[in-house]
Amino acid sequence: YLMEENVGLMDQKVRIALGAVSGILSLLVLAQSQNLVSEMLPLPAIASPLLGLVALVLLVTGYRKKCQLYAMIGMDTSE
Repeated sequence: YLMEENVGLMDQKVRIALGAVSGILSLLVLAQSQNLVSEMLPLPAIASPLLGLVALVLLVTGYRKKCQLYAMIGMDTSE
């Protein structure tokens, strides 16, 4: 089953930017939980893998311009 592109240019840029920020936050929380950096964010260690997963999903869907959730609800932001 080949999905058609359903993520537009602006949506793609936002996904990639938010994915990058989520990835950086994930690494920062991980470093804090290991006492490698001083505590800058008041987040528990469990936030690290969750933010990492969010980052991965956003980056992949942004890069591929295909979102399964959009496909399921019939949404399309592509031009």
